[in-house]
Amino acid sequence: MAGLRLMAVHAHPDDEASKGAATMARYAKEGHDVMVVTLTGGERGDVLNPAMDIPGVLERINEVRQEEMAQAAKVLGVQHHWLGFIDSGLPQGDPVPPLPDDAFALVPLEVATEALVRVVREFKPHVMITYDENGGYPHPDHIMCHKVSMEAFEAAGDAGRFPDAGEPWEPSKIYYVHGFLRDRMQLFHDDFLDRGLESPYAEWLANWKPRQGDIMGRVTTQITCGDYFPLRDEALRAHATQVDPNGPFFVVPLEMQQRLWPTEEFELARTRIRTTIPETDLFAGLSAGDEAKEQD
Repeated sequence: MAGLRLMAVHAHPDDEASKGAATMARYAKEGHDVMVVTLTGGERGDVLNPAMDIPGVLERINEVRQEEMAQAAKVLGVQHHWLGFIDSGLPQGDPVPPLPDDAFALVPLEVATEALVRVVREFKPHVMITYDENGGYPHPDHIMCHKVSMEAFEAAGDAGRFPDAGEPWEPSKIYYVHGFLRDRMQLFHDDFLDRGLESPYAEWLANWKPRQGDIMGRVTTQITCGDYFPLRDEALRAHATQVDPNGPFFVVPLEMQQRLWPTEEFELARTRIRTTIPETDLFAGLSAGDEAKEQD
């Protein structure tokens, strides 16, 4: 069944390539419409790839990240929309300094929600993807992304809210994407050791401290998408200022990933339709009639 619509809401350019990218590529290839909405421009991000830490890059980081995002979207076969808010940055220090006045994380929730509702009502997604209440990790923009996504999911179908933001549209489901799973890392670690190789995860696993409990225990939906891991990696490399091709994203050979863990993991956060858990399809519970219901 093709022709359904999936919207993934992310905080920064490059987030879409590291969280659910192979799933999006699969659905796009199968004929569904997939849109990535990026809430900020990543303007306050650092250059994390040493090869890109050259004169002129940081000075035009906003433009560079726009170019990178366009290439990543092309690789994945998805549509893309900038929501236009300003990256909050990741404040560090003791005490932690205040966020800049123009930071996305400080935008009133109603203002940010209306902006996203406008895009939801225009694109009409059947399913949305975002981060959990912890933001995946506690970056202020990720946590704000969670709040805005959940609020927009509730508000988009309500004709009484944001009446100037387009005709109401009610998405059927919204998921949290879970990318950093201890079980997955443990499986790779054990396979390295079984083959007499040094594991890149030994130190990480030894120092692992659960901040969010058992994430796999929260997973409701696993999407088989190993065939699309090469596109995921190509999209990651498109974000050249943020992703070092010799860095941790690429330490596990593709063959090992496809053999041992060929899925991406999601948690069904809210649904307006009946479905059966566990799922193997983000569109589970939707029928062929949902493809064109707005045309009825």
